[in-house]
Amino acid sequence: MAEKDQQASMIKEIQIRFDRKVKENEISLLEYWKEQLDRVTAMKPEGVAALQSQVTKIAEMMANRIRMLKRDQ
Repeated sequence: MAEKDQQASMIKEIQIRFDRKVKENEISLLEYWKEQLDRVTAMKPEGVAALQSQVTKIAEMMANRIRMLKRDQ
């Protein structure tokens, strides 16, 4: 019985560590993309075309990252 309790405790600790790591990774990811968008908002574009170009560039970066992650699965 003590062995099962020990295993359950170990599994719970691993789950807590895993959840913490996933959360840290998500925060890091969101901080990166927020920084990219902050750069665009700080720009003084000379019209919609320049702004659209920057937004398209960010979207392409995101799409490329998604492709890379899917390839690694």
